[in-house]
Amino acid sequence: MSPKQLTGKKAKRLMIYIGESDKWRGKALHVALLETLRSQGMAGATVTRGLAGFGAHSVVHTANILVLSMDLPLIIQAIDTPEKIDAVLKVVAPMVGEGLITLDDVEVVKYTHRYLNPLPADKHVSEVMTHKVITLTDTMSVAEAWGTMLKHLLKALPVLNKNGEVVGMLTDEDLLDRAGLEQHLSIAERLDEHMLQAEFTALQKSPFKVADVMTSPAITVREDESLGIATVRMVEHGIKRLPVLNESGKLIGVLSRVDVLKQVVSEEAKKRVAKAPSGAAHTLGDIMIPEIPTIQEDASLEDVIARFLEADTRRLIVIDMAGRPLGLISDADVVTRVRPAAQPGVMQALRGRKNVPDEKITASQLMSRQVLSASPSTPLMDATHMMLSQKRKWMVVVDADGKAIGLVDRQVLFKAAMHYPWRYYSM
Repeated sequence: MSPKQLTGKKAKRLMIYIGESDKWRGKALHVALLETLRSQGMAGATVTRGLAGFGAHSVVHTANILVLSMDLPLIIQAIDTPEKIDAVLKVVAPMVGEGLITLDDVEVVKYTHRYLNPLPADKHVSEVMTHKVITLTDTMSVAEAWGTMLKHLLKALPVLNKNGEVVGMLTDEDLLDRAGLEQHLSIAERLDEHMLQAEFTALQKSPFKVADVMTSPAITVREDESLGIATVRMVEHGIKRLPVLNESGKLIGVLSRVDVLKQVVSEEAKKRVAKAPSGAAHTLGDIMIPEIPTIQEDASLEDVIARFLEADTRRLIVIDMAGRPLGLISDADVVTRVRPAAQPGVMQALRGRKNVPDEKITASQLMSRQVLSASPSTPLMDATHMMLSQKRKWMVVVDADGKAIGLVDRQVLFKAAMHYPWRYYSM
C-alpha cells in the first residue's frame, strides 16, 4: 500500500504479542512474521521489544541486568486497509502458537515517505521569505491604502501601528466588504484611468481608516520557525501571506504561497523526489478537483455571470460541445471586455447587486485562449513548475481525448506539496 493510497483513510491496526524466544520453522518468530507481512504487501510493520512483562504463565521476564531474561515480550504492529489486514490475518494467525493478536480501528492522518516530500520543511522561514515589504499604517485612510495597493499591485499588505508592530492585514476583500470598494485589485489594474479615479474619489469620502476595516489580529510567523510550521499555519487559516517577525516582534519580511511553491521546484527538492519509489509520488490525478466550473463557448454574458455566481468562483473554463477546454474567463475579463459604458453594471452584476447589462457578447469572445492543461499522470512537481513559470493560477486536467476531467489551483498544489493531512481540507 503506497502512502497516497492510505493517507486520510480508515484503517486497521494489527498487534501481535509474542515472546522473544518464540520460533517458526527454526527462525525467530518475529523475523518470520516481518518477512510474511512484507511478502503480503503490507504498508509497513514495526517490532517493539519490551523491558519487562508476563504472559499467560504469569512468569515475569525482565531486561534488568541482574535478572536478565532471554524471553522478553515483543509486539509487532502493522497498519493497513481493513481488506489487507483481513487477508494477512489468515496467514499470520497460524504462526502464533502462543501469544495474543488484537485488531483496532485507526485513522491514518499522514503516511509518507521521506522522498515524497518536495517541501524542505526544516528550512527557516528567514531563508525563504521575501525581504522587501510594503506596509500600511493603521491610521491611513482607506483611499490612501487602496492607492498603495494599486501602485504596487499587492492585494494584501501588513498593517503597522505607531510602535511598528504588526496589528493586522488589509486585503482588497476587506475593502470590498467593509469600505465600499467596487472591484478586486485584479480588475482594477485593468480599468482605465477615468474609472480608477472615480473609485478613488468615492473612497476619499469614506470616514474609515485602515484600522476600521483590516483583518485583525494578523496571523504571523517568526523568522526562526520552520517552513513546515509556517505552511501548516497558512493552510489552517486559509491565507496566502504571513508577516515574518524577528525575535523582538518587528516585521522583517513576508512569506507568500509563491515563496513556498518555489521551494517545491528547487534543485534540492528535485533530487529528493528523484529517489522516490516508482509510482509513489503524487500526480495531478490524485489531487485534482473533479467539480470544474465550466461554461459553454456560446453562452451569453448573462449566463456567464450567472455561472460565476452559482460556482462562487472568479474563473471559468470555457469548453466546446465535447467538453474540451478552449479558454479561460476571469472576472476581470468579463469587466474589461465589454463596452466601457457597461463596465460599472457588469461589476455590480458580478457581485449579485444588479441585473446584467444588455451586451451581445459570448463566452468565446470574453475568454483568454491560453489554457494550461496536463494529463492526470503529471507529477506534482512538474505541474508546480509549469504553473509558476507561466504565472498561472489554474491548470485543467484533461484525459486522453482532451476532455476536461479536473482542475488544480495553487492552493491545492500548496497543500499537496507539503503532504498536508488530507482529512483536514476539502478539495
